Amino acid sequence: IICQIPYRLFCLLMAAVGIQAQQPHSINDTQIINLTPGLATQCGFSFKFDPMGNAMFFASLQNCFSQNMDDKMFSLVMQFRLPGNHMTEDPVYRVGKTCSYTPWTSREILCDRNYMEASEQSIVFTSSATQPRVVFSPSKNVMNVDEVQRKGYAIANTPTRLVLRSPHNAEETYLQNVAGVPMRVLSTSTFFEQKWLVTRVDATAVCPTPEVITWYMPKHIDPLFSSDAFTMLEVYMGIDAKRLDTEEMAARNYSVLVTEAHIIVEIPVGAVGGYFKSHIQDDQYFVTYTIEPMLELLWIEEVAHEDTSYKVLFPITTPLMARPPQVRNYTVPEQAVFVLELGTFNLDVELLNITFPTMVLTVAECNARGFNVREQRSPDNTLKTFRLEVPFSDPVVFKERRAEQGVTTFTLQLIYGLVIFPEYAPFSHSAVVDAVLLDIVPPSVTGNCDQENFHITVDYRNQEPFFVVLVGKRLLNHEFAQQYLTEGDTDFTITLPFSSPDAVFELASLSLPFHSSSVRSLMATCLLLPYLQECFSNGTMTALAVKVESAPGLNPGQLTLSDPACGPTYSDDRVAYFHFTVNSCGTTRKFINNVMLYENEISLPDELEVKRNATTLKVSCYYVANITRTLAFLTRPRDNEPFAATGTGRLMVRMRLAQDASYNTFHQEEDYPVVRYLRQPLHFEVALTTSSDPKVALVLDHCWATLNEDRDSRPRWNLIINGCENPEDPYRVVFHPVVADARVHFPPHVKRFEAYMFSFAEDALEPSGQVFVHCDVVICDASSPSGGPCSGQCVNQDNPKRGRSCFIMEL
Repeated sequence: IICQIPYRLFCLLMAAVGIQAQQPHSINDTQIINLTPGLATQCGFSFKFDPMGNAMFFASLQNCFSQNMDDKMFSLVMQFRLPGNHMTEDPVYRVGKTCSYTPWTSREILCDRNYMEASEQSIVFTSSATQPRVVFSPSKNVMNVDEVQRKGYAIANTPTRLVLRSPHNAEETYLQNVAGVPMRVLSTSTFFEQKWLVTRVDATAVCPTPEVITWYMPKHIDPLFSSDAFTMLEVYMGIDAKRLDTEEMAARNYSVLVTEAHIIVEIPVGAVGGYFKSHIQDDQYFVTYTIEPMLELLWIEEVAHEDTSYKVLFPITTPLMARPPQVRNYTVPEQAVFVLELGTFNLDVELLNITFPTMVLTVAECNARGFNVREQRSPDNTLKTFRLEVPFSDPVVFKERRAEQGVTTFTLQLIYGLVIFPEYAPFSHSAVVDAVLLDIVPPSVTGNCDQENFHITVDYRNQEPFFVVLVGKRLLNHEFAQQYLTEGDTDFTITLPFSSPDAVFELASLSLPFHSSSVRSLMATCLLLPYLQECFSNGTMTALAVKVESAPGLNPGQLTLSDPACGPTYSDDRVAYFHFTVNSCGTTRKFINNVMLYENEISLPDELEVKRNATTLKVSCYYVANITRTLAFLTRPRDNEPFAATGTGRLMVRMRLAQDASYNTFHQEEDYPVVRYLRQPLHFEVALTTSSDPKVALVLDHCWATLNEDRDSRPRWNLIINGCENPEDPYRVVFHPVVADARVHFPPHVKRFEAYMFSFAEDALEPSGQVFVHCDVVICDASSPSGGPCSGQCVNQDNPKRGRSCFIMEL
C-alpha cells in the first residue's frame, strides 16, 4: 500500500494476477463495515484492475473511515477477502497505511471514477455550533446533514476544512458546457450557526464527463506501402458499413480530421447510429454505448502508380458508465398523494414489481390497487422513467402524528424491482420518502348552481366552526339555518333558491344578467341566461326580466316590449314575465344565411324618467329555414276512434344464443365469439325484457349475417326477410314455439329461431373467421293488430319502429 501524495489518495496494489478482490471491509475502531458499491461512492473509494489483472484500490485521504490527525496525518485499515480454490475458507488480508499531506491549498478538487470531491478551507467551530445547513445550487434545496447523507452525498467538517463528496450524476449535480467541454457540476453553500454568528462556506466540484469517442487510425500503414511516397485520394466515414455524406456527418456531430500521422474520428457518446445498453454490477446500474464506425480510404503510391482501397469496420463499446437511478419526489402534501418518479433508464429496463413493508405487488396489482404506475418516455424515445402515485390513505403508508408540532408525517418505504432485457438481469432500487402535512387545515368554500338553487358548501376540515355566516345581508341564525342549512360531520351546505329574497341579481355586462349570492368570502355566481328566455317551435317566445341591484328604483311591472302596448303577462317587485308571438309586439325579423332571427327588447316606456338610468334587455330567437315543413291533411270519418293510454318508459330488447335447443342455458358475454362448425345449429332467442304488458307482442322483421360488426356492410346474407325464412337459403331457419314457464311469463314477448352455421362464398375454401348476426324487430299491440308485421310472422310489410341486436359467431 502506498500514498499518492500529489493526488491525496491511498493506493493499494494487490499483485495477484487473475485473482479478484471480493468483499472489501473498512475497519473503523473495532467495527468492520462492508464497503458496498454505493457506500464506496459516498465515502470516497474506487476500484479497478490493471492490464495485468492486478486489483487496484483507491481511497481519498478524507474518506469516511480514515483516522484524521489535525488534517496532517491520515491512517486507513482495510480487509480484503480473496477467492481461493473453494475447498477452504477464502483467506482474509488485513492491510493498513498512514500517510501525511501538507500543506493544503485553500480549495482542492478531486475527480475520481465514481465520485467528485471538494475540500474547502474552513474555520474551527465550537461545540455550541448548530448542525450545519446545506443549500444546493441552482435548485435552492435546503438539507440538514442527515438528509444530505440519505441522498447519497457526504459532508464532513474536519479540524480545518469542509469536505463535500457526491456521486457522479447525483440528483443535485448538473451538466455545464465549459469552453466546449461538457462538465459535471455540484455547487453548495453550507451555513454554520454559532452565537451571534452565521458562517457560510461555499464548495463547488467540477469534473469532466466522458462524452466523446476518439478513434486514431494511422495514416501510413507500413505493411501496405512499398515506399513513403503516396497520395491520399479519398477519406470517407460511415456507420454499420454504410458511407455517410458530409451533411449526414454534420447532422450527427461526427468529425474526421486528417493529420500528418493519423486519421482521427470523433463520435459523441449517444450519437445517432449507436445504442445504449444497460448492465448491472453489484446491484448498481451502468450503461455502455456501442457503435460500429467504418473508415474507407483510397490512396495511390507515386512510385508504383498502384491505387489501394482500404476499408475497416471497427466496433467500439465504451467502458461501463455509472448511471445511478434517482427517485424524484413531486409530492404535494396537501393533495394527499405521493408522486414519485424513478429514472433515468434505457429502454431495455422494465419495472416488474414494487416491494412495500407489508407486501410485494406487481405493476398490474399496483394499478388495480389504485397506485397508478406508468412508464414515461423522453421526447426522442431513447430514455424512460417510471412514475408512481400512492395515496396517503393506503395502509402501505406509515403515518405519525406529532401533536406538539401540529403536523402529521407520512412515510413511504419501497423497493423497486427491475429487470434488464433480454438477459433478464434483475436489480433493485430502494427509497424512503416523507411528506409532512399541517394538521391545521383552513376551511374551504365551494359553490355551484342547478336550474333552481345555489348550493354553497363550507368544509371546515379538522377545525371547529368558529366563524359567522351571512347569507345576503342576514345573519345565519337557528331559524334561518333550518330553512337553508344541511350539516355534515365536517361541513355544512347552504341551499338557496333563486327566488329567495336573500339572492340578488347583478349585471355582468350591459346585456348579460347574472344571478349571484355572497357568503362571506365566497360569491356564488350563476349564469341565468338559459332560463331568462325560451323559444318554442309554434312561433312563441317567453322572457323573464329581473330587477338588478344597480336599479333599486325599478318597478318590473312598468317594463314593456318594443311595442309599449305589450306589457308583462305577470310581474311582482322582483321580476316581469313576458309571453308573445314572433309576429307581434314590435318583434323584428331578418335573415342571416339559412337562419331567421327574431328580436325584441324589454325596456321602460320613454315617458318614465328612470329610462335614462335603465338598461335595455334584448331577447332573440332563431329558426333554421330549411327545416320548416308545410303539411297538408284531409279528414274522413272513422269506424272507431283510436285511443292511447298515457304513459312513459322505454322498451328493451335482448338477443341471446342458447347452448342447445332447450333454451334453458345461454352463452354469456365473455363467451363471444362462440366457435361453431359448418351446418351446426345455432339457437337464437330474442326477447322483450322490460315490459309486463300482456297486450304487447314482439315480431322478428329481418335477420341477416355480415362479415363485420357494421350492420350495413357487404357481403350480407339474409336469414329472415319480412318475418319469414329466406326462400333462397338451402338451410332455412326454423321458428320454435314459445310457451310460458318459470322464466318466460309472456310468450308473445319472446321469439326463438334456429339457423345453421355457414361461411360466405369468399371464405368457402378456408372457412374460418367471424360472422356477425343482426336482427330488426317490431313491437306491436297484440290485442288489435294493424296489419303489416304486427299480423305475425311471414307478412311482407315494413315497419319503421324497429329494435336492433347483433351477435358474433366464429367458424
